[in-house]
Amino acid sequence: MKIRIGVIGAGIMGQQYVRIYQDHPYAEVTAVAAKHLNRAREAAARFNVPLATGDWHTITESADIDAVCIALPDDEHFAATQSALLNGKHVLLEKPMTTSLPEADAIVALAEATNLKVQVAFNHRWLAPYHQGKVSIANGDIGAPVTSYARKVDTIFVPTKYINWAHQTTPAWFLSCHDIDLVTWFFNAEPIEAHAWGVRRVLVAQGIDTYDVIQAQVRYDSGAIATFESGWIYPNTFPTMVDSFISVIGEHGHLHFDRKRESLEMSTPTAFTYPKTFLSADVFGTLRGAFPSCLDDFVNAIRKDLPPAVNVHDGRKVTAVLTAIHESLATGANVPVQPYTKESL
Repeated sequence: MKIRIGVIGAGIMGQQYVRIYQDHPYAEVTAVAAKHLNRAREAAARFNVPLATGDWHTITESADIDAVCIALPDDEHFAATQSALLNGKHVLLEKPMTTSLPEADAIVALAEATNLKVQVAFNHRWLAPYHQGKVSIANGDIGAPVTSYARKVDTIFVPTKYINWAHQTTPAWFLSCHDIDLVTWFFNAEPIEAHAWGVRRVLVAQGIDTYDVIQAQVRYDSGAIATFESGWIYPNTFPTMVDSFISVIGEHGHLHFDRKRESLEMSTPTAFTYPKTFLSADVFGTLRGAFPSCLDDFVNAIRKDLPPAVNVHDGRKVTAVLTAIHESLATGANVPVQPYTKESL
């Protein structure tokens, strides 16, 4: 029997969720919701989904749905997640888990109280180079991590054209969340303090009230430190939509992950580009790559009663770091990263 899935959100990511699960041998999408009903109807028609709705409660409260995928803007994840868990649904939740630490604490408590599967879609963990890096660090190949530098910078196309809710988030929430998850995973240590600086100039002048760039430093209880750089004002002439790398320096070695090129460069009469293929690519009519693998493991967690590969505590940790980063942006101070305790609620 297939796991019946409802997808909330019919934007870029939501439609990928629908397409991937409609191709899955153990899952099927039975409903899709979007704020604008016509978007839900278009996605439902395109992927042969029986129900389209403009009210996501139809999905979270349905007795005919087993699991919910939440692909809403960064700051809109909590209410749908809470409703799904209270109504007995497993949840696959887009990154970041939430942009509010109290909301993240509430999700952790709900997940533990209901014993339902909640996986945060930090899909970069399924990229083979990053996974190999984690294995190498765990094996002691480069010694204990000392420092890391992570850059994820988009072209200005992203906040001005690709998403229409850039003013509701920041490049750190939207981009550095992936890198914070990866580096924290690599370090196998607890983040304890953050300091950040940011610039608001280019996008504000275009009427989009958010940061252009953010740089943050995070200290871990192991003594390691990491720098996270995010931004989204590269010119659209840049040959790929995102400039992305992570370097990790250990006590006697290093790792460097370059995701700008992804092994492919292409020139045509009109452009020189680095096409993105690793996370998700159409191969013989099916989406394949790290993102589909992330979705596959969520289904496996439900079917085989396994712990999610990226759990609510992982998601909460990233939200705690980003909360400290944004508090530092506002105050200019070093800000402690708040650990999770029952008293956090």
